Amino acid sequence: MIVVDDGSEDNSREIVEAYMVRDPRLHLTFVPSGARVQSTKKLAITLAAKAAQYDYLLLTDADCVPESPHWIASMMAGFKNPQTQIVLGFGAYFSEPKHINRLVQHDTLFNGLHYLGAALCGHPYMGVGRNLAYRKSFFFESGGFTHLMTNRAGDDDLFVNHVATRANTEVVVLPESYTWSPAKKSLKEWLLQKRRHLSVSHAYRTETKFRLSIEPMTRGLFYMLFIAALVYYQLSLYALVALGIFLLRWILQTTVLNLSARRMGLKRLNPFSILWFDIALPLINLWMLIIPKKYKW
Repeated sequence: MIVVDDGSEDNSREIVEAYMVRDPRLHLTFVPSGARVQSTKKLAITLAAKAAQYDYLLLTDADCVPESPHWIASMMAGFKNPQTQIVLGFGAYFSEPKHINRLVQHDTLFNGLHYLGAALCGHPYMGVGRNLAYRKSFFFESGGFTHLMTNRAGDDDLFVNHVATRANTEVVVLPESYTWSPAKKSLKEWLLQKRRHLSVSHAYRTETKFRLSIEPMTRGLFYMLFIAALVYYQLSLYALVALGIFLLRWILQTTVLNLSARRMGLKRLNPFSILWFDIALPLINLWMLIIPKKYKW
């Protein structure tokens, strides 16, 4: 086990050193005090990767819980192909009986289907640090985080975006490969988390930014044309056709999302919540991208 002390101000180092006396398999390294980098987390991961003895790096967060004891084996199965350098997994959030949790669940499921689906279609563009693996040799051969140090975030999605290709990326969606994390408890905390994630979107590849902009643009166009059809044609046959298309899309969307939620161990999504979040989430993302705001890390 390798522990990297990323500037802790408590007695973490002393505790680790005490355990090191009892177990020689435990190793300690640290981020130098006053390191002049925007993201000490990227530096910490790099130090841990250098200290690692073997060639596979499987990442998760401290508050994550694996779905099963077979989590590591499931993720490592993605490396069966010698060409595979990156394995993408799914990181879910625990369900709670709160409206903000329903928002988090919908956003997480939709994003998961989007980035995992894109990778399966040959266009990988991101991964989540809650469940991500890559080869140590590939990490250093590709430059690691060298070109990403000016961004505070992006140790997972931005790294994958810059180095993942159709040939070197694999997706694992077996139920035992998932990880679970506590969701944000308030809208304010969740919005801060969203801002962190979106803060590195400008550094995505141009191709990725174009692909990511297509879906919300067409979604917004669909709703605008639907409203325009109802207003302009009122109770005519054209308005009924527009309403039928809207209902068909809603039914298909609800079916696909709930089938996916069941496979991924998530609770069923309310159809009306799906409709509301389908409209609200792109507007929230657009607001955050257009009106950036400084925040504490």
